[in-house]
Amino acid sequence: MTATVVPTAHRVLRRTVETHDSVTLELCPVHAPLPGFRPGQFMMLCAPGVGEIPISSCGDPTARHGVSVHTIRRVGAVSAALHDADVGRMIGVRGPFGTGWNLAAATGRDLLIIAGGVGFAAVRAPVLAVRADRAAYRAVTVVVGARSPEEILYRGELDDWRAAGIDVLVTVDRPAPGWSGPIGFVTEVLGRLDLDPARTRAILCGPEAMMRFSVRVLLGQGVAPDAVEVSLERNMQCGIGVCGHCQLGELLLCRDGPVVDYASAAPLMHTREL
Repeated sequence: MTATVVPTAHRVLRRTVETHDSVTLELCPVHAPLPGFRPGQFMMLCAPGVGEIPISSCGDPTARHGVSVHTIRRVGAVSAALHDADVGRMIGVRGPFGTGWNLAAATGRDLLIIAGGVGFAAVRAPVLAVRADRAAYRAVTVVVGARSPEEILYRGELDDWRAAGIDVLVTVDRPAPGWSGPIGFVTEVLGRLDLDPARTRAILCGPEAMMRFSVRVLLGQGVAPDAVEVSLERNMQCGIGVCGHCQLGELLLCRDGPVVDYASAAPLMHTREL
């Protein structure tokens, strides 16, 4: 059996609390490190004795230390076990799997990175990649939506991104005392942006409804469908396109996704119960 189907042992090196239900784990390989990942790919993380789930790789893709970084929201039995893993705990990891964001196509263009909720984790890696090669892009804008200020991921990093020449806009549904930023949905922020549609590429990750409405705003501003990429989520179990649990129309998202250009994803995302 190959490394793609057998988890490799990793130890929790660091555990950072992000919000009341989300943590970022840095996992160090016990033996040989797994292959490097491309921004947008995911790993299968295994909580021994509980189960296995797909989690986006959200670390720095330019790092070569072999540490696997993942932000995990506590929503089910497996994610709860991973979320609660203390430093030193053993976790199984296999991957990387799936497609990545096409950052090369954004070279020399404006790049718009849009995320909602825990979908922010899936776009942290491309933000770090862009920051490391900032001169390769024109304007770079990150638009993030959260339910409340307390649920914003990576709050300690946002000012560093701004200092690197990345415009970061955060909007919340429910403001809290002291919040002075935008209030409302991501779509409202997008509608106020002054875009150059012919030079813009966009990547999105978040709830599918949020992505559909956000893309509608972008298309209405003249951005081409094939200049927009979305990250789709289904029930991924094998990671190698064999079991079929992640099928979406003709796609197997663990193999053909999770990143899909919107021109291909649109008919699938707008088909009820698909």
